[in-house]
Amino acid sequence: MTQLKESVSCPMGTLLNLLGGTWTFYILWILRNNGPTRFGALKRQIEGISSKVLTEKLRMLEEAEIIYRTYEPTIPPQVTYGLTEKSQDLIVVLDQLAQIAHKWYAKTD
Repeated sequence: MTQLKESVSCPMGTLLNLLGGTWTFYILWILRNNGPTRFGALKRQIEGISSKVLTEKLRMLEEAEIIYRTYEPTIPPQVTYGLTEKSQDLIVVLDQLAQIAHKWYAKTD
């Protein structure tokens, strides 16, 4: 949790450091809309993200207890990610951002 410890004295700074990175909100948005999702499915839904970056973002969100990770030792292993109870605080924000995105960028014919 080294990244988060840097701004412990400012809760807003801590939250913005956590959520402000590239891909973070998009990952949360996909999990919000699709429910628990396996790693491969997440990667396919986020065009342009590398496996390394997706892994780093997921680990960061898991460490912050915003998402959970379940691992099943099958062949191949099944790793699934989903939103935690803590992440429910972000649902309203994600939904508001979605409304703005549709307003600004949705194509109208």
